[in-house]
Amino acid sequence: MAGEIHTYFEGSWHQGDIPVMKAGDHAAWLGSTVFDGARMFDGMIPDLRPHLERVNRSAESLMIKPTVGVDEMIEITREGLNRFAKGTPVYVRPMYWALVGNETVVQPAYGEGTGFCIALEEMPLAPPEAATTLTRTRFRRPTLDCALTNAKAGSLYPNNGRMLAEARSKGFGNALVTDIAGNVAETATANVFMVKDGEVFTPIANGTFLSGLTRKRHIANLRADGVTVHEAVLTYADFEAADEIFLSGNVNKVTPVTAFDDVSYQIGPMTKRVRELYWDWAKSDMML
Repeated sequence: MAGEIHTYFEGSWHQGDIPVMKAGDHAAWLGSTVFDGARMFDGMIPDLRPHLERVNRSAESLMIKPTVGVDEMIEITREGLNRFAKGTPVYVRPMYWALVGNETVVQPAYGEGTGFCIALEEMPLAPPEAATTLTRTRFRRPTLDCALTNAKAGSLYPNNGRMLAEARSKGFGNALVTDIAGNVAETATANVFMVKDGEVFTPIANGTFLSGLTRKRHIANLRADGVTVHEAVLTYADFEAADEIFLSGNVNKVTPVTAFDDVSYQIGPMTKRVRELYWDWAKSDMML
């Protein structure tokens, strides 16, 4: 169940999860939406600006004209977060969608109508020990020539939902997903890392999945801490042989993995260290 929600729409803040699309909007019937997500927790909101910059880039990738500048979005977000009690953990979700289609009605008509909102939703972080499990899935990540893999586009997520549903039907928490060539890309909901012999590995960004902002932050933090991090082509066999696996995403920042199919893992020292490094860095980038 969702917690407290406040929605910025058409120039003002509204209490609750209000309707923002109409039946005739291009987005409502043909899925032309993009979004992003930032997090406020422990009084911090790290990487807010990069998340807001990315939602504008995502809109451009989908041929939607972004209509709100990043500085303006920061001010809107600041205003909205003041509506919550101090200490409330909040998920920050800016969104754009197309109002009008072009003559083919398949793609948006650039510059002929853009919807925008920011939804602020109370959402606690999972505790550090809250782990998940992974399994294989028959569904794969698409390539840029056939899907909008260079943006956080809503149209990508039904495929991710199929992956997640399949994994949960098998008794697992998430799916470890490959690209069309059979190499590991990410999970259904987050980027993925593995640890082997004290070094960290993550699938190289090859255009089939978003290299997340939190993923990039973990890589930078680990390297600054003296850890060797490889962005590499990885297979299911590599993950089966790993010492540790953890996920990286904006919702929970670091999620330990305790199983991949019939292989079990401990929540190891590197996973714990990644989390410590992230929190230490976040304190230096409180933003608000």
